[in-house]
Amino acid sequence: MNVKDIIKFLEAKPGYLKEGSKRLANSVLQGAASVEDCKKALKLVRVSPVNTSREGSKILIYDIETSYNIVSTWRVGYNIMLPHYSVIKERAIICVSYKWLGKDEVYSLAWNKDQNDKFLLEQFIQVMNEADVLVAHNGDRFDIKWIRTRALFHGLEMLPKYNTIDTLCIAKKHFYLNSNKLDYISKFLGFEGKIKTEPELWDNIILNKDKQALKDMITYCEEDVTQLEKVYNKLKVWDKPKQHAGVLLGKTKTTSPITGSNDLTLVKTMTTNAGTIKRIVRDNMVDRMFEMSESNYQKYLKGQ
Repeated sequence: MNVKDIIKFLEAKPGYLKEGSKRLANSVLQGAASVEDCKKALKLVRVSPVNTSREGSKILIYDIETSYNIVSTWRVGYNIMLPHYSVIKERAIICVSYKWLGKDEVYSLAWNKDQNDKFLLEQFIQVMNEADVLVAHNGDRFDIKWIRTRALFHGLEMLPKYNTIDTLCIAKKHFYLNSNKLDYISKFLGFEGKIKTEPELWDNIILNKDKQALKDMITYCEEDVTQLEKVYNKLKVWDKPKQHAGVLLGKTKTTSPITGSNDLTLVKTMTTNAGTIKRIVRDNMVDRMFEMSESNYQKYLKGQ
């Protein structure tokens, strides 16, 4: 690997930026690059994911796959209560896949040969911290809590709050679908759906440490991310922006919170029962509507 290759690697996996040049060359890249080239790359690289989605925020699409607890039990059956001390081996994160909204490449991180997810988490938390918004399906109840729990276990620091969008919550709130599972929603919208898997895949990874099974799991996780992005792009028009893109870009609140654009069109004027005026405005750059306060709308008109 030359310096350019190392920089590309670091931009994809910014968590490795904290590594020294020797560890990066020898342990991470396993001799594929020289210590001197790693040193140059670490000095040159600037991690700033390019957002090609036309939305002003850096939006991260991600998914995780997890292992099960290994427990001791004297019997099996329904309504069996297992105390916490029956856990022989704690569940962990097998892999995480992610991509930046609007970009082509999907990245993945997996636990190590000892099935330890600490290094995976160290890298992915750095990626999470780069994002303005995190998108996952059932992420608020599952993925983000799993990540926090495993970070707590390893003593890793995370931001106290992340702006999240949960496509499962959008689906439940606004629609009456036959199923709210990602696979169903993807197919309902005309996409490919998830890759089919069997429970044995988890057994082969967790119990047998099967390398091919782990590769298959990563492929499965990456396809979930691909399908999730497609579903998100269809459902996002029903969700309010989580941050104001215009303000993030150094503009005023009279711009679109979606892209920061000034190319806006009034769609409808509404009021609350108390008489407060609300404006429904269209961002013409992405053909998406949002709500703007009357005071900001008047400031927008004065600025035209």
